[in-house]
Amino acid sequence: MSEVRRRLRPLLGLWDVETTVGGVVTSKGWTSFAWADDGEFLIQRADGGPPGEDVPQEWLDNTPFPTVSMIGYDDSTDQFTQLYSDARGVFRVYNMTLTEREWRIWRSAEGFHQRFAGTISPNGYRIVAHWEKSKDGRTWLRDFDMTYERPR
Repeated sequence: MSEVRRRLRPLLGLWDVETTVGGVVTSKGWTSFAWADDGEFLIQRADGGPPGEDVPQEWLDNTPFPTVSMIGYDDSTDQFTQLYSDARGVFRVYNMTLTEREWRIWRSAEGFHQRFAGTISPNGYRIVAHWEKSKDGRTWLRDFDMTYERPR
């Protein structure tokens, strides 16, 4: 197994995902990670279930599901790149790093910077994460929280 594949391996498989905004569950769905092109890339697919009753209208208006991402490696920067697309017609390019316990995703775009931080549990069965957003890349606001759990 290549070093790149070994580094991405903690994400492989199916995950149950719960998204919350301000403590309110906005989405319960799933995401999966699988090798593509004989392991040269990792493809992520995600979808959400029906929203709960207390979901803020802003979340309902911006629900991205389903989503598809392709993750590849840049050996000149020792970072991963994630190409993201969703049902709203949004297409984005993110930088990404992944270690045994930390997963980071970020992008700098004028007027809408984003960053994701996830902590992988020691047993690899849970990831606690959150997304933040910024208009200027300096002042950050919590966007939403996510919990990934492997089905048992």
